[in-house]
Amino acid sequence: KRVLSVLEANTIFNVLNPKFVRRNPLNLEESCTPQELDGLDLGFEVKPFAVPGKVALWLEDESKGENFGSVDEDTIALEVSCGSKKFFYIPACAEMTPALSNRIRGADLIFFDGTLWVDDEMIKEKVGIKTGKRMGHMSVSGEDGTIAALKNLGIKRKIFIHINTTNPILIENTTERLMVEKAGWEVSFDGMHIAL
Repeated sequence: KRVLSVLEANTIFNVLNPKFVRRNPLNLEESCTPQELDGLDLGFEVKPFAVPGKVALWLEDESKGENFGSVDEDTIALEVSCGSKKFFYIPACAEMTPALSNRIRGADLIFFDGTLWVDDEMIKEKVGIKTGKRMGHMSVSGEDGTIAALKNLGIKRKIFIHINTTNPILIENTTERLMVEKAGWEVSFDGMHIAL
């Protein structure tokens, strides 16, 4: 509901014709079955859940403290299931908590936030002034990075998504890309097809 209220308040999002793009509220931790416009079920369920993150940059309120007024609905992930098959879609995540680790442990597939290789990457590349942590993203590398955090969770297939253009894992044969692949990760690409 919080996201929908933000969309409604900003007219730029009204370019999506409501005849084709319906906005339906989702409740955290409640499964729903997406449907075609004619009401036909698409055959899978989606359960949104909160992950550590932060409010969007344009909604930050510095008077609300260190988290800028963030609430659980500001950064969500999806658990998508169809019969006995299930995967997780986590395009943004600020830290790996014990609860999140337990939730995704042993998953068949996870799509995970791969925004930055290192926390100050955008500053070093002179394309931004904020760190990854300040923007609500874990780094891929490092002791508390994604590769280390998910290393022992028994996840069968791990794919980085939401990758910033400054992240060297986007370029084949870079040291960073080879490190990612050696750690059992894949890097998403346009037109990628996944069979689960």
